Amino acid sequence: MKPEIRPVASLREWLQRLADTDRLGVARRGMPLRYSVAALAKRLDGRKAVLFPEPDGHAIPVVSGLVASRAWIAEAMGTTEAGVLQRFQDAAANPLPWREIETAPVQETVHRDVDLTRLLPVPTHNEHDSGPYITAGLLITRNPRTGVQNVSINRCQINGASRLGVLILPRHAHAFYQEAEAAGDALEVAVVIGVDPLTLLSSQAIVPIDYDELGISGALRGEPLQAVRCVTNEIRVPAEAEIVIEGRLLPDVREPEGPFGEFPQYYGPRGDRHVIEVDAVTHRDKPIFHTIVGGALEHLWLGGIPREATLLGHLTRTFPNVVDVHLPVGGVCRYHLVVQVDQWSQEGQAKNIIMGAFAGHYDIKQVVVVDRDVNIHDPDEVQWAIATRFQASRDLVVVPEAQGSKLDPSARSGVSSKVGIDATVPAGADAFQFTRIRVPGEDSMDVEAHLDGDALNRLREILGRGTGRGHPDDQGG
Repeated sequence: MKPEIRPVASLREWLQRLADTDRLGVARRGMPLRYSVAALAKRLDGRKAVLFPEPDGHAIPVVSGLVASRAWIAEAMGTTEAGVLQRFQDAAANPLPWREIETAPVQETVHRDVDLTRLLPVPTHNEHDSGPYITAGLLITRNPRTGVQNVSINRCQINGASRLGVLILPRHAHAFYQEAEAAGDALEVAVVIGVDPLTLLSSQAIVPIDYDELGISGALRGEPLQAVRCVTNEIRVPAEAEIVIEGRLLPDVREPEGPFGEFPQYYGPRGDRHVIEVDAVTHRDKPIFHTIVGGALEHLWLGGIPREATLLGHLTRTFPNVVDVHLPVGGVCRYHLVVQVDQWSQEGQAKNIIMGAFAGHYDIKQVVVVDRDVNIHDPDEVQWAIATRFQASRDLVVVPEAQGSKLDPSARSGVSSKVGIDATVPAGADAFQFTRIRVPGEDSMDVEAHLDGDALNRLREILGRGTGRGHPDDQGG
């Protein structure tokens, strides 16, 4: 019997597991932080995470590529790939609130006089990035009225010794900031760098406002996440994290930020963005700095899996015959959705599912609905379904001028058109006409047992070697 894999509780435990299974590469000491760290991480993207000792001579190592595949995420959760969405849905529905402790590894060292340009090994990833960026920092904010926290990942540009420029999209952290700014107050924040895969994943959950995503991390690990109060504000942060930057989002202050290479694999443009004034940095005695390369697989999967779980739950509440969903890498795990359905209850329902999916998240711009016999994780299978079961005059849905992603370069300031494709077998169609061909015994055959290991000699016999006919080695000379 295969031993049960338990969920991973810390970044260091996950790194050890990757190293033990030959999925962690270690770079030569001293790799440049400008471009070289990102270049090597991308070359090994999806195959190995990479640890960079002493980058540019810095004492703090950098790591990248921690969860670069769906299989790795499943392993970190202690489940199978097929069980990932259900496990995440269950955790989101039944969160375990964090448990506060008094002392924590992340506060072993405290810096109150901060120079981020010297203290942290922050890489520059892409050729047109405006400078070094913190890309794997969990931005934790707190509702000024209720005190409930929100967790997200926001790109943070190093603007100076104690200043960060941060892109905050119109979601929960932005709502908290607007309320604080309207009162003339700064909003307390913490940027948490170097957490376990489950906490990273939880930060990307699509949940209602006043829902602390750290509770999902606790549910995924089967026990409450330990948290500690920041030394300069009221934010509670994961106790086992590597590094925490404490600060305040300043009211009525905007500074230039960007461009920066984002998940669609284009640059997010330069603009006047929110600003964090840093009050302190705490970290372990020997911390590890995590960086996520924009548009690489780690970036895509971290956003994709929680969205899939949320969208699946959203759709199945209205459409019980929805079986599964997938946000493929080709659609940057955000913009394209494939929905798998079982038996139709009524003609035209695929179009309702398409509209329901658009309502599930404004980022989605293309929805393809397929039958249960189509593997939604195989892009060739999905294209086959479109090729053989879709007719544009009958099965196409177009929604012009709807809200979309502000990071989609083809959109107009976040205004996007959306398209839905019904690639299911038409209702009332002749069943045999859409019966997929199948060779009996194909799936169960033991291939190796039926292959002759001496292929070269068998080929020579068939081609007539030794008979004086048909083989070039038999020709004169």
